[in-house]
Amino acid sequence: MYDLAAAFCRCSHPYGIYMPIFDELMGEESLRLLETPLTRDAACRLLICDDDYLSVLLAAALEAKQRFKPDMVTYSRKVFLPLTNLCRDYCGYCTFRRDPGQPGAHTMTPDEVLSAARAGEKLGCTEALFSLGDKPEIIFPEMRETLRSLGYKSTLQYLEAMCELVLKETSLLPHPNPGLLSSEWIARLAAVSPSMGIMLESTNDSLLQPGGAHHNAPDKLPAKRLRMIEEAGKQNVPFTTGLLIGIGESLGDRVDTLLAIRDMHRRYGHIQEVIVQNFRAKPDIPMRYSPEPSQGDMMRTVAVARLLMPDMNIQAPPNLSAPYYEDLLDAGINDWGGVSPLTPDFINPEKPWPHLDQLKARTEAKGYELRQRLPVYPEFLPAVTGRPGLLKQKVIAAADASGYVQRAA
Repeated sequence: MYDLAAAFCRCSHPYGIYMPIFDELMGEESLRLLETPLTRDAACRLLICDDDYLSVLLAAALEAKQRFKPDMVTYSRKVFLPLTNLCRDYCGYCTFRRDPGQPGAHTMTPDEVLSAARAGEKLGCTEALFSLGDKPEIIFPEMRETLRSLGYKSTLQYLEAMCELVLKETSLLPHPNPGLLSSEWIARLAAVSPSMGIMLESTNDSLLQPGGAHHNAPDKLPAKRLRMIEEAGKQNVPFTTGLLIGIGESLGDRVDTLLAIRDMHRRYGHIQEVIVQNFRAKPDIPMRYSPEPSQGDMMRTVAVARLLMPDMNIQAPPNLSAPYYEDLLDAGINDWGGVSPLTPDFINPEKPWPHLDQLKARTEAKGYELRQRLPVYPEFLPAVTGRPGLLKQKVIAAADASGYVQRAA
């Protein structure tokens, strides 16, 4: 019997055995890896496996994906609405945030929100993704004045109103990423959006220390973000989260972050997707000289995520792995996330979304059907449609009998 643990130990060395025997053993190892629960230690070692064993890891992850959702990959056609880019956090990798008065600092007006949403509606979008800085009014009097002129007391109150505006005036469904929320605000936003999210990013507290990616970013404390994810679970809110790799975390941190997400989902069953996102260096950020994760890093991390969470939706942004993003399908993702035919990725503006025709062609070339989904996944629709009101009506109107978009791309 081939020793799986021994194979892990030899991850950094060539196998040096006759190739037909090698292929047979690798096939057996792929099945064994798929059927054996993955321990934390084994997951850490898989993140550094050599290229020979990578083929085993990918085969196991791909089979796990196929058992979960065979022959299909999904995406959400969205309009990206940067409600405000003012933010009280200063993360070492962020180009989105601004201080008042900086070039590009902007808070969208209701007219701008509605205009963008309607333009996206004409292009077949079903998601209005609201991204915004975390509670900028706490440190910026200029933001308090902007909110006052708009008729609101807080950024979250304004976000709630804009979600309701989009919900009432268009066929789009809001998906807010508002930063940390209290239990009250989770409930309030859940009344006007079928899903919401916050990236856990990492469970490593040391990233908040001087020189760390999250230094001077108090809202990135892992315990606070985990509490919010848990509160969303208590309220049965379909939730998106994930990890960001390449920001100074260790391989153990990556696994611990995935395990924290998995354990939260096991408790509450509400995490609708897990994003594996890779850091990309930019010239105007404090981390501009930090090394980016390689394509191999992404492939290994995605595959480990799939094996740790075989029955959860795993997503990776295609624009951050261009030009070879279709390779991520070999690692076990089943979703591309939100892709916009209208608006740029305001978080990574230098990385354009792939054209939807190209995304479809590359996905089909790997043997999958590309299906357009709503911002809430089909299996999580009952959590939304079980609540009376306009949101329920809009979601039912947007979904077909299988829970995907009425006219799938």
